[in-house]
Amino acid sequence: MAVKLRLMRMGKKKQPTYRVVAADSRSPRDGRFIEVLGFYNPRSEPSVIEIDNDKAVGWLKNGARPTERVQKLLTVSGAWSEFTGEAAPAPFVADAPPVASDDGAEDAAEASTDAGEEE
Repeated sequence: MAVKLRLMRMGKKKQPTYRVVAADSRSPRDGRFIEVLGFYNPRSEPSVIEIDNDKAVGWLKNGARPTERVQKLLTVSGAWSEFTGEAAPAPFVADAPPVASDDGAEDAAEASTDAGEEE
């Protein structure tokens, strides 16, 4: 039996949430599964990823193959680096947008008056 780590769609119409599950590769997307490993909510800001890394690493060591999307989620949660033995990537933190100040407008006005004096 080939086991895959994949997403199982849950939630209402046009409002998906997903479970990360270990399932037989022959079973349907939302059909039978062996074990729930966590969940993924892409609609919240920022998206929520909760995966039991111990269970995921255990399945990976036993030969389970993750789908592309689940592999990315495992990388974010740190389970993939734990499995491969690589260093975990630093978490992404968005920088605050630059704050516009009035100083820039004054500098531009001074530069234009200086240019006029040179003529």
